Amino acid sequence: MNILCGVLNQTAGKVYIDGTDLQQYPEKAKRLLGFLPQHAPLHLDLTVDEYLIYCAHIRDIAQKDIKTMLNEVKDKCGIAAFGKRLIRNLSGGYRQRVGIAQAIIHKPKLVVLDEPTNGLDPNQIQEVRKLIREIAEERSVIFSSHILSEVQATCKHIRMIEGGRMVFADTMDAFNNYILPNSMLVFMHNPPELNELLSIPGITSVELLHDQSIRMQFNASTTISKQIIEMSVFKGWQLSEIILEKSSLDEIFAQLSNRNSR
Repeated sequence: MNILCGVLNQTAGKVYIDGTDLQQYPEKAKRLLGFLPQHAPLHLDLTVDEYLIYCAHIRDIAQKDIKTMLNEVKDKCGIAAFGKRLIRNLSGGYRQRVGIAQAIIHKPKLVVLDEPTNGLDPNQIQEVRKLIREIAEERSVIFSSHILSEVQATCKHIRMIEGGRMVFADTMDAFNNYILPNSMLVFMHNPPELNELLSIPGITSVELLHDQSIRMQFNASTTISKQIIEMSVFKGWQLSEIILEKSSLDEIFAQLSNRNSR
């Protein structure tokens, strides 16, 4: 993240921000991006307004435009009522909102957020997620996190890095379905004997969870649901629901990591 935002110089490769070479034209490139590092660079003894005005000057926003942009960014980040309050007196969630506000006050094309929900309580996390999604409707956002559930809840596309190498790059839906389901829960009002289910081609194991619910393991390459539905109708099992059990995010992460470490 520090290399991407020009805080550190890269030792290899190139970084382009909207087509501008960050190393060759650092000032021009940095005008195009906003950055919230893992620890927000807040001045606790300033009020929210004082701090954001200070950030606006750093970003070379014209004096005549500062008031308008200040009000816009406070409204966007839900901190309009806190302009006169010292930052040190804000909760963690509102401090993070101020940190995001400084990253977007100059209306950058790209916003980079490094672990923006780290250390927040569940309610604050929900609020910051919502804010990030709103910002992403207007500009590109790169969101970095080690918490996969946060990435899943916030992002549309994912780039996974393991050991300094890119091991996955696709949509969030593609990541969620990277491992094909091989287990399902089946609910029947009149279920058959387990041995009868086990005799169905493709079924590898069955487990009775409740009088009317059964977990079935199957070969991922088979389309077993259709067979279960047809047999249920034919044999009167009174099937009510089939739920495919997807792999957890941690299981997908582990498989991708192992695949690329060989």
